Amino acid sequence: MKPDDVRIPDDALSEKFLAATGPGGQNVNKVATACQLRCNVFALGLSPQAYAQLKTIAGSKLTSGGELIITARRYRTQEGNREDARARLAKIIADARIVQAKRRATRPSRAAKARRVETKKGRGEVKKGRGKVSLD
Repeated sequence: MKPDDVRIPDDALSEKFLAATGPGGQNVNKVATACQLRCNVFALGLSPQAYAQLKTIAGSKLTSGGELIITARRYRTQEGNREDARARLAKIIADARIVQAKRRATRPSRAAKARRVETKKGRGEVKKGRGKVSLD
């Protein structure tokens, strides 16, 4: 699933703008441009598998109350940070909806085991020939 395909209901989101940190001079101190986006993951209607995957992907960004918090402060404008936060949220949700393929256990065939043993024996012979040379 692509992040562009993710539809997030507006009632599941809440935004707050904060004073950003880092370089920028006086503009940083007087303008609240960083965007803190909060998303109620229970309002997204995710399947149990997708929710479990979301918990793994989000890590500490997911609160115990079921809110996913993303803080964007990459850009110098509120609009740029808002778009960045929404794009990052959409990517996390899209990644959570990807169903992981189950691993099927397999065993090597008898011929593969024999090839492996023969290779090991050959390497052993090569190493055995590296000993001291005796002039007998």
